[in-house]
Amino acid sequence: MPHTPASTRTTVRRGANRAVYDDDRIRSILSAGLIAHVGVATADGPIVLPMAYGVRPVVASTSDGDADGGDGHEVLVHGAVANAMLRAGRTVDVCVTVTIVDGLVVARTPFHNSMNYRSVVIRGTATAIDDPDERLAALRVINDHIAPVWDTARPPSASDVKKTLVLAVPLTEASAKIRAGDPIDEDGDMDGPHWAGLVPLGTRWGEPTTAADLRCDAAVPDAVSALAGRDAHAAN
Repeated sequence: MPHTPASTRTTVRRGANRAVYDDDRIRSILSAGLIAHVGVATADGPIVLPMAYGVRPVVASTSDGDADGGDGHEVLVHGAVANAMLRAGRTVDVCVTVTIVDGLVVARTPFHNSMNYRSVVIRGTATAIDDPDERLAALRVINDHIAPVWDTARPPSASDVKKTLVLAVPLTEASAKIRAGDPIDEDGDMDGPHWAGLVPLGTRWGEPTTAADLRCDAAVPDAVSALAGRDAHAAN
């Protein structure tokens, strides 16, 4: 597991002491995140969109066509085939970012105000998953990143899968940046009259509510019920 930058373009320069290059810690942040912002340079200019995502081990094929464990991991994002940004992102360089804000850092001077956070930046070439069976498996990974309800819901139809585009980005060029702890103020302000401290930010799932148009007596799936009260940004 590398503990040095994978490339010069994923090297953290500002606040380098907060950089993290360890694969396990990077995946832990991705496991705890909910939304990825995906940036692509299109013919109409750059665009960044928020998307659901998932992470899985790379699935490679052996010379005889069988799947093996592959090498490393990849991030999966999806959207409609008609999504212009995703279409532009096929086989081109993209940037994927995931950020979790853990709280405000209030310093003695606004100049030193900050946030405690966990973030990951991934750069790489996006590849469309064209095989229908592999695309279906990738969609399950994305779905189960939030709540594993794939087996308790109506399976996606062939038409559903056909209308969905899934892109995979290798998790080889990635870096994380983490800030935690108190404000960092100047010595001259330490004995002054101004308050400094932290304001934690927590996000928890609430109790599930049944849709108003539900016509059957289906129970809330266990995987959904289990979300209630959970920290939404705890690693899965």
